[in-house]
Amino acid sequence: MIQIGEETYALGDPLVIAALVGAGVVLLILLLLVLAVRAAGRSARLAEPLAQQMGILGGHVQQLGLGQEQLRGGLQMVSDTQAYAQTQVIQTMEARLGAVQQQLQDRLADNAMRQNRALTEMQERMKESLHGSSKQTTASLSQLQERLSAIDKAQDNITKLSGDVLSLQDILSNKQTRGAFGEIQLNDIVSKALPSDAYTFQATLTNGRRADCLIHLPNPPGPIVIDSKFPLEAYEALRRAGSEPELKLAAGQMKTAVRAHIKAISEKYILDGETADGALMFLPSEAVYAELHANFPELVREGFAARVWIVSPTTCMATLNTMRAILKDARMREQTGAIRKTLRQLHRDVEIVVERVSKLDTHFRQAREDVEGIGIAAERAGKRAARLDNFDFEELSPEEPTNVVPLTDKG
Repeated sequence: MIQIGEETYALGDPLVIAALVGAGVVLLILLLLVLAVRAAGRSARLAEPLAQQMGILGGHVQQLGLGQEQLRGGLQMVSDTQAYAQTQVIQTMEARLGAVQQQLQDRLADNAMRQNRALTEMQERMKESLHGSSKQTTASLSQLQERLSAIDKAQDNITKLSGDVLSLQDILSNKQTRGAFGEIQLNDIVSKALPSDAYTFQATLTNGRRADCLIHLPNPPGPIVIDSKFPLEAYEALRRAGSEPELKLAAGQMKTAVRAHIKAISEKYILDGETADGALMFLPSEAVYAELHANFPELVREGFAARVWIVSPTTCMATLNTMRAILKDARMREQTGAIRKTLRQLHRDVEIVVERVSKLDTHFRQAREDVEGIGIAAERAGKRAARLDNFDFEELSPEEPTNVVPLTDKG
């Protein structure tokens, strides 16, 4: 490379080679002139040929000057061409940079729109979820308030019951009121334990006897009678006994009264083909029931032998719940077709719930994938923006086309 002022020339350029050859020729001519001048003093005879040679050399020098002018014009053309090519390259790169910036802006705007759309959908889903949670919370609070109200009512009932217990002794002291009390307590227990069409109070049997309560059980075992009368006088005498003879006398009266009551129930309320093969003797007092089982187990065994089962309010409720299960089983057998249809509908409802849960899971998974895609796109956009910020226009790949005008003439 040869640099003249601000211009740089390649050694392989033909014009540069021609200029160098011309310069060499000029130097050679000058050397010959020097040799000729030195030889002029030696031989005057050589002056005329030397003058002729000097004229010829002068012509050559003039031709070399013309060649230099042509070389200067060619170098000026090369400089102008290079400046034009640089201008074209700069314009091309500016156009490409503008296109890249526009494309980046479009992608960023598209990503922003997608992100806003995904956030909007997520907000809608969150609103729906929060709305559903609010409804559930409101329903739970309402149920809690209802239960607290029920507890308050139960507390009031307990307070009222504590006052009613004080008058229970007065009620039980009268035989007529005691029978009515037993029937009322039995009615309350039965009405709470069984459906209304499963029992009848004061039912008349074919033998003319009136039963306190008749439970309509399917065959077997068939309808079963509950009698609510009980021998309280003998129990009260047993409690009042203060000496051993009085205790024995009261115990004997207790046994006689209970045996007579068991026999009456067995004869009046156990009818072949009409009632069940047994009946219930209801004792509305837990104390009497406990006394029989604790101190008179033989009476309980005699009741079993006579197919008369002694029950208290607690055991009567348990027995009635067992009867309710029997009635429910019988009605379920009658409603087998309806039950199967309901079960099929329930199974379909469960399938619909499973399908909707699966769809909801798919929606949540898609929302999660959209958020991850937004993050990846934002990261990619940041990397591209950083790459453009560090872009160097001189680092062009050699494969990219250039608009430099060649110096050689292809024609």
